[in-house]
Amino acid sequence: MDDKKLQQLVEEISLRFFNKKFTHKATFNKRLRTTGGRYILNTHNIDINPKYLEEHGLDEVIGIIKHELCHYHLHIEGKGYKHRDNDFRDLLKKVGAPRFCTPLKSEPKSVRKILKYQCKSCQQIFNRKKKVDTTKYVCGKCGGKIYLMK
Repeated sequence: MDDKKLQQLVEEISLRFFNKKFTHKATFNKRLRTTGGRYILNTHNIDINPKYLEEHGLDEVIGIIKHELCHYHLHIEGKGYKHRDNDFRDLLKKVGAPRFCTPLKSEPKSVRKILKYQCKSCQQIFNRKKKVDTTKYVCGKCGGKIYLMK
């Protein structure tokens, strides 16, 4: 599927499920990594991740398009278009759009290393995702010096 066929598909879905025209551009965007699609507020265009078509097929992409069209139509009408808004959630249910897309198999979850720090005085252990400057910070329990465990 190319951008031209995607544009036609988005226009058809918009008319069939929303009874409204989609008058902007829909394109595939290979740079999308963490999401199936994106509605761009200032241009009203929609980007779709092509990896979802390859891995999960057309049904998943149709669900993503419905989700992005919910953002699109609500934003243009001046209603709540954000994920937390009731207007958005109600429209998702009405058109049968998924709230989240299925994760990609080709993109494994990032494995983040947990760093362990320990207080020299009270032996309290701290787990952190980011490095801590041990010269700047002290133990929150006793105020002692902390160090990075190996």
